[in-house]
Order: sequence, then C-alpha cells, then structure tokens
Amino acid sequence: MSSSGDHDEPTEPTDPTDPTDPAEEPGRLLHRWAVELAAMAQNGLTYSSDRYDIARYERLRSMSADLMGLIGTPDPAEFRAALNAEGGHATPKVDVRGALFADDRVLLVQEARDRLWTLPGGWADALDSPSDAAEREFAEEAGLRVRAHRLAAVHDGSLRNGHAGSPWHTYKLFFLVDRLDDSAPRAGLDGETADVGFFALDDLPELSTPRCTADQLALLLAHHRDPSLPTDFD
Repeated sequence: MSSSGDHDEPTEPTDPTDPTDPAEEPGRLLHRWAVELAAMAQNGLTYSSDRYDIARYERLRSMSADLMGLIGTPDPAEFRAALNAEGGHATPKVDVRGALFADDRVLLVQEARDRLWTLPGGWADALDSPSDAAEREFAEEAGLRVRAHRLAAVHDGSLRNGHAGSPWHTYKLFFLVDRLDDSAPRAGLDGETADVGFFALDDLPELSTPRCTADQLALLLAHHRDPSLPTDFD
C-alpha cells in the first residue's frame, strides 16, 4: 500500500495458509476472518469489472455479515447494510480518545447506550485532524474545552480491545489532553453520554472495553506521570 493511499491495482490478499495462533479463542478467530472477508470483498468490488467476479465478491460480503451473526451479533442485516455502504479500498477505521487526568484520577463518561464507562471519544470525521477530532469529541461528550498535547498510544483495536461484533478493523489513537477552562464537566451535550466523573484507577466503574480497557488507562496514566515515555504503538 502506498503512503499516498492511491492504488492502481488491488494489493495481494493475505495468504490463507499463514498459521494462526492455536490458542486463539474461536469466537475471536471467527471475528477476525469475518473482518478480513469483508475487506477482501470491498477491495474486489472496488477493482473488479467482471460481472462474475463482482457476484463472487458480493457473496463474500454477505458471508462476512453471516459470520458476524454466528458470533453473537443480533442482526447480521445491520452489518450487511453497513458493508454495502462502504466504497473504495478497505482501510481501518480511526477511533480517537482523550485522557484527562487530575491528581492521577482519569475523566470518564458513561455511554447512554449501554451505561458503560469510557474515555471521551469516537470515530474521527473526514477533514478532521486526529487531534481536532479528539478535542471535539471531548467537548461533545464531557462538556470541556481541551487541547490534545500528546499522542500517547496507537493501538490495534482488534488486538487490544476485541471489538467483537464490529465489522471494522479499527486503529485507536489515545491522546493526553489539557483543560482550557475551569468549567465543570457535563455529560449529555450530544445525547450520547449519561454521566461524567473522575475516577481513581483502583476504583474504576464498569468499562466499555471495546472503547478502552483498564490496561490502556494504566498506560495513559504512566504517560501522564512521565512525559519522556515514547508513544506506545502496535
């Protein structure tokens, strides 16, 4: 894949004979295969013109959604519709998160959808820089103006967060942020969060682990305490 993102032809697919980890949990392995099938199908549909190949790639995409259903997704049709809406070369989605610490306590927001807790953040939007996306999400979900001052970690969400039930391969960008005002944090400004608060890492509420894990919070605290640490990446 070129650094510019331009492609004259599809990249070579992953070798199906590559060994897999024999200890990998079956559900996680099925999820990985479903995501790979979806990416192969999207790339095939992007670059193919033969109608028979197109039909095969459409079948691959449908099979990917069916696999998602087998591993616990309640409505494969929802994923099939999402996959059908994708176009162009398949690339990972980008999730941004902002970490604000005060006396070693981290600010978390409670998601309105599942009542689980996470760092403020979400999908980066087109035309956003990564730091702008993190700052915007923080303002929308926690009601605070912040400045992203350091990229602490770039993680593969499939490896670190499981992301079971998602058809996307995701890169997660974790920023340390500074407050720009003394306002009290407020949840619910975007309708997606129900509560907000600061928590010690030894007394965390139930986390939404596809969004962030306790290990990732501990890593971010270490970076907050020691600015000389290099960016952690997969």
